[in-house]
This record gives sequence, structure tokens and C-alpha cells, in this order.
Amino acid sequence: MTQTSDATRSGVLVLDESGNVKFQSGLGERADVRGTLLGLRSQLKERRLFGIDVDGTHCFVLGWRGPDAALFLIHAGKREDTLLDFVGSVDFAYAILNHLVSSPYEGMTVVDDKAKIRFISPVHEGFFHLGTGEAVGKPVTEVIENTRLHEIVQSGKAEIGKIQQMRGVTRVVSRVPILENRKVVGAIGQVMFKAPEQLQQLSLEVNRLRDEVAQYKREISGLLNRSTGLDQIIGTSDAIRQLKADLAKVAPLDVPVLVIGESGTGKELVANALHSLSARHGRPMVMVNSAALPASLAESELFGYEPGAFTGAERKGRKGKFESAHKSTLFLDEVGDMPLDLQVKLLRILQDGVFERVGGEQQRFSDFRLVSATNRDLGQMIQSEKFRLDLYYRISPVTLKIPPLRERLEDIPAIVQGFLASLSSRNRSSVRFVDDKVYGYLQSLKWPGNVRQLLHEVERAAIFSDGTTIRVEDFRPSALPGMSPPPPPVTIAPPAATEMRAAVESVEESLIREALQRHGGNKKRVAEELGISRSYLYKRLRSIEEAV
Repeated sequence: MTQTSDATRSGVLVLDESGNVKFQSGLGERADVRGTLLGLRSQLKERRLFGIDVDGTHCFVLGWRGPDAALFLIHAGKREDTLLDFVGSVDFAYAILNHLVSSPYEGMTVVDDKAKIRFISPVHEGFFHLGTGEAVGKPVTEVIENTRLHEIVQSGKAEIGKIQQMRGVTRVVSRVPILENRKVVGAIGQVMFKAPEQLQQLSLEVNRLRDEVAQYKREISGLLNRSTGLDQIIGTSDAIRQLKADLAKVAPLDVPVLVIGESGTGKELVANALHSLSARHGRPMVMVNSAALPASLAESELFGYEPGAFTGAERKGRKGKFESAHKSTLFLDEVGDMPLDLQVKLLRILQDGVFERVGGEQQRFSDFRLVSATNRDLGQMIQSEKFRLDLYYRISPVTLKIPPLRERLEDIPAIVQGFLASLSSRNRSSVRFVDDKVYGYLQSLKWPGNVRQLLHEVERAAIFSDGTTIRVEDFRPSALPGMSPPPPPVTIAPPAATEMRAAVESVEESLIREALQRHGGNKKRVAEELGISRSYLYKRLRSIEEAV
């Protein structure tokens, strides 16, 4: 049976109620087949499609059972037939196949390789006003208007989700070629959606669900990986460690914070850390640059305005920054540059959160946490009556000072490395390495522009670099104060130059020793008096100690 001939690949077997053979042919004549089907006869209710194994050959069996007899149609299949696996695994396979060809929701048309109809489902027959089997044998183009099944048979290429007009009705259909032994033997046309609107509605629903999943992923990612903002403040110096410790203590407290520091020190990073570590981190921080507020529009920007409040106002009105910061953090940058008349109007909302939009009379309330920042000397401004003392008290229950870069030169290597990694990740630079001499060079400069100036110079050096490593020679002279040109390339000095260098070092040593005596060993004051960086001072002290 393992090499069944074409003549014996099918068969019929009819058994009466007593199990006696009433008719047999082909595979039905085999004793082993009769024995297997006799055992299955009692399991038949009405009709069933199932599979059996006979001497290693897998067969499809379609069985009917009537009041007086049972009929079995047998066909030998192949071991790799997916249909046989399906039939053998699902005892209600017949019901499923019957549903696929008679479903009232999915009309189906089957054509052969000549594009003649071999089957058309009942729902399609009703749609086209055809009697049962009336269309069988006719060319599909004579029965279904705008069909392309005849072209699918010729091309062997499927068409999915196509629009088709039939009897004045629009349908979304699929057309799929059927292959046997790599040859097209027919095609199936099937209605996917009864109208394009259904497809559009499904697409909208899928998009909605996709957006929900994306939102949940963002929320979960935020909970698991939410940055505290402290990781953006790079450095391990004593000053930075103290700043991070203060931030961790202050951030959870719902009190106003004033951040002071020179330009370029990273006041916005500190504000972000305060917001990220607070209970208000779920809403975005709202930022206001006081120095950039136009005098004529400052009030409307901060407090918002009602419809028609002034010429050019939006028809629906507009929320102001304070209103947008409800349940969040308001970062008031460059607060020292705020005009005096606006400072007065700011006092009330800072006291109780109540304000009115421009052109409106309705009182509104905003629950926000205020973080202010400035590089100005507010004490001096108060004395010169350029900043209100009462406003200062409102914004500065807690004050955090950011150290300038010249006071934490040991952080420069970490800042540079982190910045280069960021440039590389954004494909803005291929530079990833730094020559060791660069750090000493950068630490010898004064950096009046602080970290912002450092990053600017490093990015410019990365642009001029010819390879993947930044060298001292890649830095260009800057017109900014504190940026001296790079030293010339190191060469072997002649004896006269060596003597001169020794003389210079001797003078430096004398000046350093005298300054140390005057300032009682205070290295910070010594460096300031001599106009050198503390890192260079430490380097010279080490060389002096080694010489001794």
C-alpha cells in the first residue's frame, strides 16, 4: 500500500447496520481498510471528514451515516498534506469546510484554469440572482461584472484588498491563484469587506489600539527607566556631588527654588532634575525665558488672554504659561531680566496661584511649582531697585548655586566624553576618542562661558578633526575671552630653550611659594592671584615636591 497506484488511490465502501458489505470498490475492497472503517462506523452521526492510516498511507475519508447504512468515500493523500493534518486533528473538520464555502458573510467564487466557474457560494448566487449551480461551467466574465479572476489565472499573481463594483455595490475583495505542482489550476475570489467603509473602520480601530499599546509601552518604559535628570549633570567633583545631593533633598518638596549660576553652567539641567524628581513629573515642565519676553506681549504670554482681548488675538483666546503649568513645574529662566512692572503682577499669582487672563474678569487658579534661574546678582539689583525684594523672597525659599566650570576642572574629561558620545549617537560626528594631552590643555583655560563654551569648542574641534580622535591641534583660537590658542607641536628643544624653560619654571616656583605664604596655603586664592587654573597649580606643586 505504500506505493499506491493511481487506480487504487480512491475507493467506496457501503456497510449496512450489521456491518455487512453492501458495496465496495478500489480502496474499499481492502480488508484492512474495511476493518478500520467498520470500527469507525459507530462514531458517525451524520457526516464526518476524517483521516486514517493504512500501511503507512494516509487517506481522507468522508463518511455519511443514514438510518440503514453507512457510506465511506476514501482517497489516498500524502504525508505532507496540510489538509490531511487538519482533517486528522479536527473532528468537526467537515463543519468548518462547509462553513467556508457557504458563509453568508464571505461570498466565494472558484474558477478553473480556463476561468470557468466551478463553484459559487450560495450567498453569491443570491446576490447575482442565480439558481443553485446555474453559473457552473460558464466563463466568469459572463457572470460577475468587473471581475479579474480570468487575469489572475493567467498571471498567477494574487490581488488582496482591491475595490470591485458589482451590481452598483462596492466591495473589497481578494483574488488568489491556486497552484498544484507549481502550476496554476484555478483561482478563488472572495469578499473581504462588504464596503470600503468597513475596511476604513477596521483601520481606524487598529490604529486606535496601536496608539493605546504605544502609550502603555511609553508609560511602562517611563516607570522602569525614568531618568531622574541627575544623570544629565555630569561630574564627580565635590561641588557636583554636593549639588546632586541637594537636588535629591529639595526636589520632592513642593517649594519654590531659585537656581543661580553663571551663564552656561547648566541651570536648565538643574530645573529638569528638580521636575523629574518631583511628584509632578507626569506632566511636561513649562519653560519661560524672561529675557526673551517682548514687553508688549509679556503679560499675555504669562497669563493668557480672552477672545478679542486685543488686535491680532486668537479667536478662541489662549492659555498662558501659568495656566499651562497647572499640576506641573514652571521654569522661569533669566528671572533677573524681568521688567519691574511685570514683577509686580507676578507677586499675586506666586502668593495664592490666582490670576486673570488679559481682557478677562474671571479669576483662574493654577497649581504649579516654581523654579527660577538667573545669572544676575539679585542682591545688587535689589539695592539698585531693579529687582523687588518681596519678589525675591517669593522665589527663593531654597537657593541652589551651580559651580562654574573653573571650580571643577576635574569634571572636564567626563563632560567631553559624554558630549562626544552624544554627537556620535546623533550622527553629527565620527569622533569618539580624545588624546590624553587634550584634557590638560582644556584644564589650563579659564572658561568664562563655562560648560556651554566647553561644548562649543569641543564640537568645533570634532569638526576640524581628520580622524576619530581629537587632538590639541584640532582646537582653533577663539575670540572669546579665556580661550588662548593651542600650544605649538612638541619638539625637542635646543640647549638654549632648555635653559630658558628652566629659568621660567624657577620664577614660577618662587611666585607660587610666595603666594602660598601670603594666603596661608589657600590654593584657590593662590591660583586666582597668579591667574592660573587650580589644576595647573596642583601640577606645578607636584613637580616642585618631586624636585625636592
